[in-house]
Amino acid sequence: MNLTDSRVLVIGGAGFVGSHLVDQLIQEPVREIVVLDNLVRGSRTNLREAMTDARVRLVEGSIGDLELLRDLVREADCVFHLAALWLYECVHQPRAALDVNVVGTFNVIEAACEARVKKLVYSSSASVYGDAVFTPMTEEHPFNNRTMYGATKIAGEQFLRAFYDQRQLDYVGLRYMNVYGPRMDYKGAYVSVIMKVLDRIEQGRPPVIFGDGSQAYDFIHVSDVARANILAAKSDATDEFFNVGTGQKTTIRELVGMLLELTGSDLQPEYRPETTAFVTHRLADTVKAEKMLGFSAEVGLDEGLRSVIEWRRQDVVAVSR
Repeated sequence: MNLTDSRVLVIGGAGFVGSHLVDQLIQEPVREIVVLDNLVRGSRTNLREAMTDARVRLVEGSIGDLELLRDLVREADCVFHLAALWLYECVHQPRAALDVNVVGTFNVIEAACEARVKKLVYSSSASVYGDAVFTPMTEEHPFNNRTMYGATKIAGEQFLRAFYDQRQLDYVGLRYMNVYGPRMDYKGAYVSVIMKVLDRIEQGRPPVIFGDGSQAYDFIHVSDVARANILAAKSDATDEFFNVGTGQKTTIRELVGMLLELTGSDLQPEYRPETTAFVTHRLADTVKAEKMLGFSAEVGLDEGLRSVIEWRRQDVVAVSR
């Protein structure tokens, strides 16, 4: 679709990925950007700069509030749905995860159909794949998921497929690999390995590697993920799901080495016995996204990690003031 003069609704737009998406949408010729967020995981701070643009409006609320949701979707041409409970909540509060990630997503899809929005872009996850059966993982990789979080994302994908067939809802789903970057969570449980390593380095303690560090993932910078959302909205693609990754594999051992080098630390990693992990191997095949969305990652891991380190430094300074 053409975003020119459009009204855009970003659900979960005060969160990690959502706030970066809002930052990039400001560069587009849209008429209005409405952010719906309950500010549980997201924050007003994430939107501090974006809110200086008169086109941006923040509405505090939940996708469980059907009346509010329908009112906002009714005014939108394009909807980006990023709101979800993450892994920690899905493990420890599975019923809440069901209410938000499954019922809430159904609410968004239903409201989008009723309003006949031009495009819905859904944030799914590589969690639907579970551990890799083969690599690189194409979009045809089987659903090998074993987590509640992945199960909720699969449910959202299946709702979209059903509503496309039954009511011709124009949508695109994006399966994110391991997203990192400024504004990522580092204060809660199950935080990124990147933040855990940086915490240890900052404390003068050796970063911990479980097992031999051969676990490998596809790390993609949040600015690339935000750009993929916009390209998906603009594309002619519909009823399709796309991997959003770099297609580059990085082991935990390599990642820790890079962080030690970038921070100028002379600490040596501490190896501990391997623990049970949800996923130990993940690498995206990016051909489909390149061909149909014109998307390929632009931020290299070295550059991306530098951006995280700088953001952490600035965030610590801001909090101490």
